[in-house]
Amino acid sequence: MSFSSLALDKALTDAVNALGYQQPTPIQQQAIPAILANKDIMAGAQTGTGKTAAFALPILQRLSEHIPSARPIRALVLTPTRELAQQVYKSFLRYAENTDLNIAVAYGGVSIKPQIAAIVKGADVLIATPGRLLDHIINGSVLLIDLETIVFDEADRMLDMGFKDEIDRILNRLPPKRQTLLFSATFDDAIFKLSKTLLSDPELIEVSERNTAASQVEQIVYTVDSDRKRELTSYLIGSKNWQQVLIFTRTKQGADALAKEMSKDGIKTQAIHGDKSQGARDKALAEFKAGKTRALVATDVAARGIDIHDLRYVINYELPYVAEDYIHRIGRTGRAGNDGLAISLMSPSEAWLLEAVEKVLDTRLMQQWLPGYEPDLSKTERPARKNTLGRQKRQGRQQAFGDKSNAKARKSRRR
Repeated sequence: MSFSSLALDKALTDAVNALGYQQPTPIQQQAIPAILANKDIMAGAQTGTGKTAAFALPILQRLSEHIPSARPIRALVLTPTRELAQQVYKSFLRYAENTDLNIAVAYGGVSIKPQIAAIVKGADVLIATPGRLLDHIINGSVLLIDLETIVFDEADRMLDMGFKDEIDRILNRLPPKRQTLLFSATFDDAIFKLSKTLLSDPELIEVSERNTAASQVEQIVYTVDSDRKRELTSYLIGSKNWQQVLIFTRTKQGADALAKEMSKDGIKTQAIHGDKSQGARDKALAEFKAGKTRALVATDVAARGIDIHDLRYVINYELPYVAEDYIHRIGRTGRAGNDGLAISLMSPSEAWLLEAVEKVLDTRLMQQWLPGYEPDLSKTERPARKNTLGRQKRQGRQQAFGDKSNAKARKSRRR
């Protein structure tokens, strides 16, 4: 099957051909015709399966059929993080290269003025994070009365980060007659509850078994004492000569500390998280992609939107408190059909976190001991705190806003 067989026009097929896309992925084969037919859809797709093109291409085609002179916002894509907003924005630009459509992006952590200028100039499509979109709405720079299509990209992550209130406020400003597209890597009760308020007679699209990791990603769990995780991480990267390794920690402080210690081990490492400026994050990511940095340590929020086609290695230095984040993490590798390796380092005190991941995956992940790094079973480690989940969500939400004062103000208003 070719892209032209999906009834896409020549401007778009030329763009995807120039990008080297040979044939549509399963999610694209099912979603594109449904979106072109103006249906609401609820789509489950793993990271790296081509879901951005699955909604971007049909949206661009429908918008390009008629471009009003006033250029109001007619399509809105909501993403949970700045990095994902940037990634989706760049994809839209590439796909729309042969069209006359204008694309704009809005996210926190940077000046709002250039965003206002781009939107006022005329934006057919706007990609935005919920917090910054509301800033624009309050400022009067964004009107959504002419909106035709809204996309909730990675809806599960938006709920995990506590954006339900913002979503409700945005929905109140949308025209009742619209097309709504919901994309999520994982489906749970919260997602289905949200879908009932968003979608009208939706078409359910699932291209793989629900809540599963990509089949081409090999998953290994090493049990190791927490105070030897850094040593094991550096050993694996150094002894196997791995390049471009993405490492996940749960906290910003942990990311900084790990990057500092690994650099002392002779492995050039940088960290990205919500406390770093957008410029610093962009620079660190660019150097990682260019191979100038060997390892990149990231928190879950900061890593969303990292799209490196041939990234082979992901290390879960700490298992996530939100089990579904495990799927998103290892989805950074094994993209577009490539092989990938995801290694999780689990201390004995984190066994309950692995159990939660296994429950989401509905499969057992075999634990191994690496010779020389066997855990000391005579030691007693304090269990990872189960009551930190709410705090982690709040931190992620604040990171996504990119503005601590705004986050504190919203919290104050809620009180």
